[in-house]
Amino acid sequence: MLAREIRLAVRAGGGAGLGLAFFLVVVLLAPLGIGPDQEVLGRVAPGLLWVAALLACLLSLDRLFQADHEDGTLDILALSPLPLEAVVAVKALAHWLTTGLPLVVAAPVLGLTLNLADGAQPWLIGTLLIGTPALSGLGAIGAAITVGLRRGGLLLSLLVLPLYVPTLIFGAQVVSRAAQGLEAGAALPFLAGTSLLVLAAFPFVAAGALRINMR
Repeated sequence: MLAREIRLAVRAGGGAGLGLAFFLVVVLLAPLGIGPDQEVLGRVAPGLLWVAALLACLLSLDRLFQADHEDGTLDILALSPLPLEAVVAVKALAHWLTTGLPLVVAAPVLGLTLNLADGAQPWLIGTLLIGTPALSGLGAIGAAITVGLRRGGLLLSLLVLPLYVPTLIFGAQVVSRAAQGLEAGAALPFLAGTSLLVLAAFPFVAAGALRINMR
């Protein structure tokens, strides 16, 4: 099933490259709007990279369950021996592998374009590795709640964005403190705790929402 989800995501129109393209465009255009001052770019880089990654994760969330719901595949999966919670977890994992992981790989290179301090690069990679799975998990909850709605993309964004705020704050804070040469690890346990809580709860919450929408 994981292989199927990845194939659907990477084929034409699957949306796998959409998040990465958005991430690249936002970060590369930022210096044109902020200005060429390297010091200013270095200060805003942690927050800008995290906000761009967060928004990039949103772009393909509406595809998580909608296509399978429209063609009846989701009903078949719900009746299969595989628990619906496992189906949700696999779909969220495929979303992270095709959207979140490419952002983690691209972020250090884009950090250089924003003059992010060298000492903050490992923290940027680490926080994105820890935080982006939570973004996929929270997105799965929002996608499950809006799966039966036409043009639910806007509502999905409104539901999910407030849930993303703690991950955004803790992730950007770690990278920002590292870029300033301060102790950066203070907020890392909060980021990891948030991600662990989301990963433990989202399959059950999203599966429950799907069951309600499929009645």
